Amino acid sequence: MALVEAVARRDIEAGADAVYAALADYRETHGRLLPEQFTAYEVREGGEGAGTVVFLRLQATSKRVRECLLDVTEPGERTLVETDRNSTLTTTWTVRENGAGGARAEVRTTWQGAGGVGGVFERIFAPRGLAAIYDRLLANLAAELEPARGA
Repeated sequence: MALVEAVARRDIEAGADAVYAALADYRETHGRLLPEQFTAYEVREGGEGAGTVVFLRLQATSKRVRECLLDVTEPGERTLVETDRNSTLTTTWTVRENGAGGARAEVRTTWQGAGGVGGVFERIFAPRGLAAIYDRLLANLAAELEPARGA
């Protein structure tokens, strides 16, 4: 089994603290950002950053649904880590200032992939599919936080 990794990032025209606060707000904001591939979203404990426990289903493909029970930690400044109790899946959210008065939000998910031929296909296709899902989530985050254009 090999480590599989999916990464997405986006520059957002909002302060890094505001971007991080939105991601860390699992009770209200985080759930609103999730695209349609995420269902059954439920905050089971906490709701703000470290100590939060979230249940959700991720339907990455028409046949592949993963149930996740995520423990949230904050191991560093503007960093959230979601660790799935049901698998090796770990998602790290990092927010940094981008030098242009805004922030760069990055999401990186890793897991131990399958072996054999199925694992080869997983390592090729799963990161692209998951990154596309995260691109939509980050676009939703930008829409939530950025000032209205042309207003």
